Amino acid sequence: MVAQRRVVVVGGGVSGLATAYHLTRERSEGADGEDGARRGGAPRGGGAPVQVVVLEGAPQLGGRIATRTVAGTRVDAGPDAVLVRSPAVAGLLTELGLDPLLRAPAGGGAYLWSRGRLRPLPPGSVFGVPQRLWPLLRSGLLGPLGFVRAGADLVLPRRAAGGDPTIEQLLRPRFGRQVFERLVEPMLGGVHAGRAGRLSARSAVPEVAALADGHRSLYLALRGREPKPGPRRGPGPGPAPRPALMTLDGGLSVLVDTLRDAVVAAGGQVRTGARVTSLTRLAAGPGPGGAGYRLTGTGFDPLEADEVVLATPAGEAGRLLHPLAPAATAALEAIRYAGVATVLLAYRPQDLPPLPAGTGFLTPPVEGRLLVGCTWLTAKWPHLRSGLRSGLQQDPVLVRAMVGRDGDQAWAALDDVALVAAVRAELAEAMGLHAEPVDVVVRRMPGAMPQYTVGHADRLAAADRALAGLPGVHLTGAGYRGVGISGCLAQAAVTADAVRRRAGEPVGAR
Repeated sequence: MVAQRRVVVVGGGVSGLATAYHLTRERSEGADGEDGARRGGAPRGGGAPVQVVVLEGAPQLGGRIATRTVAGTRVDAGPDAVLVRSPAVAGLLTELGLDPLLRAPAGGGAYLWSRGRLRPLPPGSVFGVPQRLWPLLRSGLLGPLGFVRAGADLVLPRRAAGGDPTIEQLLRPRFGRQVFERLVEPMLGGVHAGRAGRLSARSAVPEVAALADGHRSLYLALRGREPKPGPRRGPGPGPAPRPALMTLDGGLSVLVDTLRDAVVAAGGQVRTGARVTSLTRLAAGPGPGGAGYRLTGTGFDPLEADEVVLATPAGEAGRLLHPLAPAATAALEAIRYAGVATVLLAYRPQDLPPLPAGTGFLTPPVEGRLLVGCTWLTAKWPHLRSGLRSGLQQDPVLVRAMVGRDGDQAWAALDDVALVAAVRAELAEAMGLHAEPVDVVVRRMPGAMPQYTVGHADRLAAADRALAGLPGVHLTGAGYRGVGISGCLAQAAVTADAVRRRAGEPVGAR
């Protein structure tokens, strides 16, 4: 009988849970069918059966994903959408049975709080780079000189952006200061909580960097990416294409809970309150494959493992690796993080002024505001208006305010009362929202957003080289090759494949 191999996943965020899910999925879909693992069959790919243990130091799973109840409605207090256009992500959601819970956002556009008023964000902007100039002119975001300067990209000669340029170095020379300050910077604050003068274009916005490398005009390159209507097929119009960004009815914590349940149902273990404090290498592994690892900490008995997946923030992974691979530690600890917070507010509809059509607004850093952005949740996600009234006469209007970005951590010095007061003062100024909320929830996420600053790819390469001497140790998560949920899910699948490849090696191959 084939000896069972143990994989310990450190970190119970979506990256760690998805990695564990893929590993247990291979076990449950073994060569003998869905029940192959229970009958002793080998998993698909020829490796030994895998025992998976997930250790999460916090009391709850999910990492940045967290769903809270606000005025009787379940609302995401962290990320509130997942990019589903990736076949791997869409396939995973289908496999988990979550397709019936997918919900699409409403249209209507968004705004920028710029120069004293909310101004429409030009449709089709890609990280602040306009795809069309006429909507940019009508928006009033730019002055006349700024608009003329933005159009200069059409006639400027090709610029070679060698090395690892910042997003500012890539885009500001093409479109000018006003586009950079009023469009690019606020978009990056909303997605990365970052600053364009620090983020690596090739690591943070690789699609834009690739277009800039391959075309003289970035504006024309983006226009060329717009989908063109194809030939009509069949007698009917066919199903409407699914939006790129969607959420789950009940909140994205449903994804976390579903992954956990699937791991446990397949025989894996998921433990919270289990913080790993040390990782050491064994002279001889507990399984059939040579040297393994010993994990110790609080909230669990010491564990020995053939493979270890570190699905933690980069700095935490570096701390655990320091006794074994100091060079990896140096590279990982150089990956910086920014803290953010969300303030969720619920209002009686009759207490509010009419909200602008759309889903919310972003604030350019040049404005010097506390708010990074604001989402009108019940406008963006129509399914939240589902009749959960919590004693109110009408469904509440839900608003989510976001604060914090790289270089601006003023929110962290405020207690919850002061933070809510500051947020409400700016909402009153931006959109005339003076009403008293009927419910408020604050969620603080210090060090939550990894910053892919210049040199990020080199740091990852250095970490990979250092880990080559530690067979069986793997890194995955937002700090590396994708900050969003979809990026984490894609990395988890790749990590699980790497673990399986090693599990299929003959003894002595290492």
